[in-house]
Amino acid sequence: MKVDTVLKWFMPKEERFHDLFGKDTQNLVQAARLFSEIAHSVSLEERRIKIVQLKALEHEGDHITQQIFEVLNSTFITPMDREDIRSLASDLDDIVDYLEGAARYLILFEVEESPAALRQFAEVLTSMVEEIDRGTSMIWDLANQRKIHGCIVRISELENQADALYETVIADLFKTDERSPLEILKWKEIYDGLEDACDECKDFTHILSTILVKGT
Repeated sequence: MKVDTVLKWFMPKEERFHDLFGKDTQNLVQAARLFSEIAHSVSLEERRIKIVQLKALEHEGDHITQQIFEVLNSTFITPMDREDIRSLASDLDDIVDYLEGAARYLILFEVEESPAALRQFAEVLTSMVEEIDRGTSMIWDLANQRKIHGCIVRISELENQADALYETVIADLFKTDERSPLEILKWKEIYDGLEDACDECKDFTHILSTILVKGT
């Protein structure tokens, strides 16, 4: 048995959850930043290379999620409600999945464009997951309640920006005669996935809020 495996076995359960969620949110931040690079690129070949890297991060996220569930299933007393832990891990996994899915569509549809709306979505999502990383790192000490609440408020503001951006870009897609119906459907699929990612970030904050309420 490896030494690190033995150490993890004797590590207090709360520290193991803290460690795993820290890895999970950092993995998410890397995925969002990499997606932003993909969104800003106008080279299909570069996008193909970067999506391989993004897929690796998605696999790593799956692995971390599985580890969290394994620790959860082997722990009698957890630092917070079991369902909250499960929901946090599932939402983090879903956000990465949406990012990878949107990037995959860019490749499948052979899109080389980098329109302003795509770049703006990427920037909003990167900001949202950075707030998720910051807020999640503090949930183990509810003395940080005010700071965590600040992260939640900021994510809500960013989600409102994403909603407004989505409504504008979808309206613009159907207003112009410059794009074919097929092109419109392609871009709608991409933007739908990005909107879903933003919604999932907002859903994550609902769980954080619940944890704060239960901790008071």
